[in-house]
Amino acid sequence: PMRRHIFTPQCCAADSGVPNAAALQFGGVIVHSEIYQVTGPLERLCRLIASEGFVVAIGECYHELEAPGTALAYDTEGTDRGNAHKLEKPIEAFDSDHRAIIAHLEARTDCNGRIGTVGMCLGGHLALRCAFEPEVLVAICLFATDIHKGSLGSKGDDTLARITTSLAPPTEVTMVFGKQDNHVPPAGRAAIHTNMVAGGVDFQWLELNAQHAFIRDELSKGRYDPGLTSIVHQVMFEAFRRRLTHGAPSSAVVTPQSSVGPAC
Repeated sequence: PMRRHIFTPQCCAADSGVPNAAALQFGGVIVHSEIYQVTGPLERLCRLIASEGFVVAIGECYHELEAPGTALAYDTEGTDRGNAHKLEKPIEAFDSDHRAIIAHLEARTDCNGRIGTVGMCLGGHLALRCAFEPEVLVAICLFATDIHKGSLGSKGDDTLARITTSLAPPTEVTMVFGKQDNHVPPAGRAAIHTNMVAGGVDFQWLELNAQHAFIRDELSKGRYDPGLTSIVHQVMFEAFRRRLTHGAPSSAVVTPQSSVGPAC
């Protein structure tokens, strides 16, 4: 079975002192990890999202291949192992994992039933596939790998083709890449963008002057950019609050309105 890690706002705790804490409900967010599973940077991202008023769930993506609680190291051995695992696991198993987490969030009394997702690297790809599910309203896909190659899973994946058929509104997607990304070259990014346009996807696209994995807040590969990370967090929370907290529609149809009332 897959181990889930759950992060909730502090006000949900029974000893929080918040009146009617048990009755509070929040939007649900599924976080998808890199090839290293649930590492420190991913835990910190989950806590950050929960602190803004969301119930957050992250699963161990290689639960069939690693012991529960395993986090791979950000080194050559950990990278090689994580990359090998993503080619061993069938794409159908990745999909069944996020369906299980969707069901878990929908069953929670502290979740309002509105669900979004975010992921980085491998997780960016999985977040996009998660958005193919009708329950998912919004996806933030950070430097998503392998989409342009169709190379995820033991027999490959059909994600690029499904972009044109499986991402109909009201789902909205934000794709974020670094312009210097060494895993998703310009031609690969262009292929994804082309299919999003062709499929009529409600999406926005950010390419920033950064390397792959620039949001990962550790320095083993020297890529972390806190300034650009803060911009991505603003974009992410705008979408999550609008869609999951307030239940408002796409930003494409939400425009500020003003009116003049009587003098007082």
